[in-house]
Amino acid sequence: MAAPFIDALLGAERPVIMELKPRSAEGEELFRGRSSAEIVARYEAARAPCLSVVTGRWFGGDTALLAEVTERTELPVLQKDFITNAGQLRTASELGASAVLLTAALLPRAALARLAERALALGLTPFIEVANAVEIEALPECEGCVVAVNNKDIRVRERGVADLDRSRRLLPAVQRTGTPCPVSASGIDDPRTAARLLTAGYAGLLVGTQLLRAGRLETWCEELDGLRPAAPPTRRAG
Repeated sequence: MAAPFIDALLGAERPVIMELKPRSAEGEELFRGRSSAEIVARYEAARAPCLSVVTGRWFGGDTALLAEVTERTELPVLQKDFITNAGQLRTASELGASAVLLTAALLPRAALARLAERALALGLTPFIEVANAVEIEALPECEGCVVAVNNKDIRVRERGVADLDRSRRLLPAVQRTGTPCPVSASGIDDPRTAARLLTAGYAGLLVGTQLLRAGRLETWCEELDGLRPAAPPTRRAG
Protein backbone atom coordinates (compact mmCIF):
# COMPACT_ATOMS: atom_id res chain seq x y z
CA MET A 1 0.00 0.00 0.00
CA ALA A 2 1.31 3.47 -0.85
CA ALA A 3 2.40 5.63 2.07
CA PRO A 4 2.14 9.22 0.82
CA PHE A 5 3.39 10.75 4.07
CA ILE A 6 6.56 8.65 4.30
CA ASP A 7 7.24 8.79 0.58
CA ALA A 8 6.91 12.58 0.52
CA LEU A 9 9.27 12.99 3.45
CA LEU A 10 11.90 10.56 2.19
CA GLY A 11 11.80 12.11 -1.27
CA ALA A 12 12.13 15.71 -0.06
CA GLU A 13 15.15 17.89 -0.66
CA ARG A 14 14.37 19.60 2.65
CA PRO A 15 12.60 17.01 4.85
CA VAL A 16 10.91 19.35 7.32
CA ILE A 17 7.32 18.66 8.38
CA MET A 18 5.91 22.15 8.86
CA GLU A 19 3.31 22.48 11.57
CA LEU A 20 0.16 24.51 12.11
CA LYS A 21 -0.36 25.03 15.83
CA PRO A 22 -2.57 27.89 17.09
CA ARG A 23 -0.83 28.26 20.48
CA SER A 24 2.53 27.35 21.95
CA ALA A 25 2.86 25.25 25.11
CA GLU A 26 3.23 28.49 27.07
CA GLY A 27 0.06 29.99 25.59
CA GLU A 28 1.63 32.27 22.97
CA GLU A 29 -0.65 32.93 20.01
CA LEU A 30 1.21 31.62 16.98
CA PHE A 31 -1.17 32.30 14.09
CA ARG A 32 -0.95 36.05 14.84
CA GLY A 33 -4.06 36.95 12.94
CA ARG A 34 -3.20 34.77 9.94
CA SER A 35 -5.72 32.29 8.60
CA SER A 36 -4.91 28.62 8.17
CA ALA A 37 -5.07 29.21 4.41
CA GLU A 38 -2.36 31.87 4.64
CA ILE A 39 -0.09 29.60 6.66
CA VAL A 40 -0.64 26.66 4.31
CA ALA A 41 0.24 28.87 1.33
CA ARG A 42 3.37 30.04 3.14
CA TYR A 43 4.47 26.48 3.84
CA GLU A 44 3.74 25.35 0.29
CA ALA A 45 5.85 28.23 -1.04
CA ALA A 46 8.66 27.00 1.24
CA ARG A 47 8.37 23.56 -0.42
CA ALA A 48 7.19 21.69 2.66
CA PRO A 49 6.90 17.97 1.83
CA CYS A 50 4.30 17.37 4.54
CA LEU A 51 2.27 19.36 7.03
CA SER A 52 1.30 18.69 10.62
CA VAL A 53 -1.91 20.01 12.16
CA VAL A 54 -2.26 20.09 15.93
CA THR A 55 -5.85 19.35 16.86
CA GLY A 56 -5.20 18.96 20.60
CA ARG A 57 -6.88 21.45 22.93
CA TRP A 58 -3.63 22.09 24.83
CA PHE A 59 -2.46 24.03 21.80
CA GLY A 60 -5.75 25.59 20.73
CA GLY A 61 -6.45 23.12 17.94
CA ASP A 62 -9.50 21.17 16.86
CA THR A 63 -10.63 18.90 14.04
CA ALA A 64 -12.14 21.87 12.19
CA LEU A 65 -8.59 23.14 11.66
CA LEU A 66 -7.58 19.76 10.22
CA ALA A 67 -10.51 19.87 7.79
CA GLU A 68 -9.59 23.41 6.71
CA VAL A 69 -6.01 22.42 5.98
CA THR A 70 -6.71 19.20 4.10
CA GLU A 71 -9.24 21.00 1.93
CA ARG A 72 -6.60 23.54 0.90
CA THR A 73 -3.56 21.40 0.18
CA GLU A 74 -2.54 18.29 -1.69
CA LEU A 75 0.36 17.74 0.71
CA PRO A 76 0.17 14.77 3.10
CA VAL A 77 -1.06 15.94 6.51
CA LEU A 78 -0.37 14.53 9.97
CA GLN A 79 -3.04 14.91 12.63
CA LYS A 80 -1.32 15.57 15.95
CA ASP A 81 -3.51 14.73 18.91
CA PHE A 82 -3.81 12.03 21.55
CA ILE A 83 -5.30 9.25 19.43
CA THR A 84 -6.53 6.42 21.64
CA ASN A 85 -9.31 4.63 19.74
CA ALA A 86 -10.36 3.41 16.32
CA GLY A 87 -13.11 6.00 16.04
CA GLN A 88 -10.52 8.79 16.06
CA LEU A 89 -8.64 6.98 13.28
CA ARG A 90 -11.77 6.84 11.14
CA THR A 91 -12.41 10.54 11.75
CA ALA A 92 -8.84 11.39 10.76
CA SER A 93 -9.22 9.43 7.54
CA GLU A 94 -12.58 11.05 6.76
CA LEU A 95 -11.09 14.52 7.32
CA GLY A 96 -8.30 13.85 4.84
CA ALA A 97 -5.32 13.12 7.08
CA SER A 98 -2.50 10.97 5.74
CA ALA A 99 -0.88 10.20 9.12
CA VAL A 100 -1.88 10.10 12.77
CA LEU A 101 0.05 10.57 15.99
CA LEU A 102 0.25 7.56 18.31
CA THR A 103 1.95 8.39 21.61
CA ALA A 104 3.80 5.44 23.12
CA ALA A 105 3.76 6.95 26.61
CA LEU A 106 -0.05 6.92 26.65
CA LEU A 107 -0.81 3.57 25.02
CA PRO A 108 -0.23 0.06 26.40
CA ARG A 109 1.85 -2.08 24.06
CA ALA A 110 -1.09 -4.15 22.77
CA ALA A 111 -3.26 -1.07 22.20
CA LEU A 112 -0.48 0.68 20.33
CA ALA A 113 -0.01 -2.34 18.07
CA ARG A 114 -3.76 -2.57 17.38
CA LEU A 115 -4.07 1.12 16.55
CA ALA A 116 -1.01 1.04 14.31
CA GLU A 117 -2.41 -1.96 12.43
CA ARG A 118 -5.82 -0.31 12.09
CA ALA A 119 -4.28 2.97 10.91
CA LEU A 120 -2.35 1.16 8.20
CA ALA A 121 -5.52 -0.64 7.10
CA LEU A 122 -7.19 2.77 6.68
CA GLY A 123 -4.26 4.06 4.61
CA LEU A 124 -2.93 6.22 7.46
CA THR A 125 0.74 6.27 8.42
CA PRO A 126 1.24 5.69 12.16
CA PHE A 127 3.47 8.50 13.44
CA ILE A 128 4.63 6.84 16.66
CA GLU A 129 6.06 9.21 19.22
CA VAL A 130 8.62 8.01 21.78
CA ALA A 131 10.67 9.67 24.49
CA ASN A 132 12.90 6.94 25.93
CA ALA A 133 14.51 3.57 25.24
CA VAL A 134 11.87 1.60 27.16
CA GLU A 135 9.12 2.94 24.90
CA ILE A 136 11.17 2.11 21.81
CA GLU A 137 11.74 -1.48 22.96
CA ALA A 138 7.97 -1.97 23.35
CA LEU A 139 7.06 -0.80 19.84
CA PRO A 140 5.24 -3.06 17.38
CA GLU A 141 6.59 -3.80 13.89
CA CYS A 142 7.51 -0.39 12.51
CA GLU A 143 8.19 -1.09 8.83
CA GLY A 144 5.28 1.08 7.66
CA CYS A 145 5.53 3.64 10.45
CA VAL A 146 7.32 6.84 11.28
CA VAL A 147 9.05 6.67 14.66
CA ALA A 148 9.50 10.15 16.09
CA VAL A 149 11.54 11.18 19.12
CA ASN A 150 9.78 13.94 21.06
CA ASN A 151 12.43 16.26 22.48
CA LYS A 152 9.94 17.69 24.98
CA ASP A 153 8.04 16.19 27.91
CA ILE A 154 4.30 15.62 27.47
CA ARG A 155 3.95 15.16 31.25
CA VAL A 156 4.37 18.94 31.60
CA ARG A 157 2.44 19.67 28.39
CA GLU A 158 5.71 20.22 26.49
CA ARG A 159 6.56 23.35 28.45
CA GLY A 160 10.16 24.26 29.12
CA VAL A 161 13.42 23.62 27.33
CA ALA A 162 13.73 20.78 24.84
CA ASP A 163 16.21 17.96 25.44
CA LEU A 164 17.76 17.77 21.99
CA ASP A 165 20.36 15.31 23.22
CA ARG A 166 17.47 12.86 23.53
CA SER A 167 17.23 12.64 19.76
CA ARG A 168 20.95 12.03 19.45
CA ARG A 169 20.95 9.35 22.17
CA LEU A 170 17.91 7.47 20.88
CA LEU A 171 18.63 7.50 17.14
CA PRO A 172 20.41 4.10 17.03
CA ALA A 173 17.53 2.45 18.91
CA VAL A 174 14.96 4.11 16.64
CA GLN A 175 16.83 2.90 13.56
CA ARG A 176 16.74 -0.67 14.90
CA THR A 177 12.92 -0.63 14.98
CA GLY A 178 12.82 -1.06 11.22
CA THR A 179 11.18 2.27 10.54
CA PRO A 180 12.11 3.69 7.14
CA CYS A 181 11.66 7.19 8.53
CA PRO A 182 13.10 8.24 11.91
CA VAL A 183 12.02 11.78 12.82
CA SER A 184 13.10 14.26 15.47
CA ALA A 185 10.23 16.41 16.72
CA SER A 186 9.70 19.47 18.92
CA GLY A 187 12.06 22.09 20.24
CA ILE A 188 14.06 22.42 17.01
CA ASP A 189 14.41 26.18 16.94
CA ASP A 190 17.38 27.03 14.77
CA PRO A 191 18.62 25.79 11.39
CA ARG A 192 21.98 24.74 12.81
CA THR A 193 20.35 22.28 15.18
CA ALA A 194 18.10 21.05 12.37
CA ALA A 195 21.10 20.46 10.11
CA ARG A 196 22.95 18.51 12.80
CA LEU A 197 19.99 16.20 13.35
CA LEU A 198 19.60 15.49 9.63
CA THR A 199 23.32 14.92 9.24
CA ALA A 200 23.26 12.51 12.20
CA GLY A 201 20.78 10.28 10.39
CA TYR A 202 17.24 11.53 10.92
CA ALA A 203 15.14 11.25 7.77
CA GLY A 204 12.90 14.12 8.79
CA LEU A 205 12.19 16.82 11.34
CA LEU A 206 8.94 18.22 12.69
CA VAL A 207 9.14 21.97 13.34
CA GLY A 208 6.25 24.19 14.37
CA THR A 209 6.66 27.04 16.81
CA GLN A 210 9.83 28.50 15.31
CA LEU A 211 8.46 28.44 11.76
CA LEU A 212 5.26 30.16 12.86
CA ARG A 213 7.31 32.81 14.67
CA ALA A 214 9.70 33.37 11.77
CA GLY A 215 9.32 36.75 10.11
CA ARG A 216 10.71 35.36 6.87
CA LEU A 217 10.33 31.60 6.61
CA GLU A 218 12.52 31.51 3.50
CA THR A 219 15.50 32.75 5.53
CA TRP A 220 15.19 29.86 7.99
CA CYS A 221 14.94 27.35 5.16
CA GLU A 222 17.81 28.84 3.17
CA GLU A 223 20.06 28.78 6.23
CA LEU A 224 19.22 25.11 6.80
CA ASP A 225 19.99 24.32 3.15
CA GLY A 226 23.36 26.06 3.42
CA LEU A 227 24.36 24.06 6.48
CA ARG A 228 23.60 20.64 5.05
CA PRO A 229 26.02 18.69 2.83
CA ALA A 230 24.76 18.30 -0.72
CA ALA A 231 23.19 14.87 -1.18
CA PRO A 232 20.43 13.36 -3.29
CA PRO A 233 17.12 12.75 -1.48
CA THR A 234 16.50 9.29 -0.06
CA ARG A 235 13.81 7.32 -1.84
CA ARG A 236 12.03 4.19 -0.85
CA ALA A 237 12.67 1.03 -2.77
CA GLY A 238 9.82 -0.57 -4.68
